[in-house]
Amino acid sequence: MAKVTISQWTEKAKGRMDTLVKKVAIDAFSEVILKSPVDTGRFRGNWQVAIGSVPDGILLVDDPTGQVTISKVTAVAQGVKAGQVITLVNNLPYAQRLEYGWSNQAPGGMVRLTAQRWQAIVDKALTQIVRST
Repeated sequence: MAKVTISQWTEKAKGRMDTLVKKVAIDAFSEVILKSPVDTGRFRGNWQVAIGSVPDGILLVDDPTGQVTISKVTAVAQGVKAGQVITLVNNLPYAQRLEYGWSNQAPGGMVRLTAQRWQAIVDKALTQIVRST
């Protein structure tokens, strides 16, 4: 049986925590984006993500499928580590109205519904990480 030092074990645990944070961020943020109502795709295209800060401004991006935005979110989330704050925001002036039922496509919002599933998202990500190691 191979011996593992405390230092090696600690590094492996840190790596798993970082992987969990990345996966949960990507999964939760993707869910918010895909729950977002679509007309032109401007709302989906305006979800912005940052580590350690809150993005400001409005993007001139239409992304009706959400895939371009999810790709951007995934790229940024790859850099997050356990203990850091990663933020997803939509700065369009009507974002709050959409969250609170302004659209028949998302009467329950996007962020609130995803937040209600938080533990399930974390549990699923953790299970996937444990199975892969």
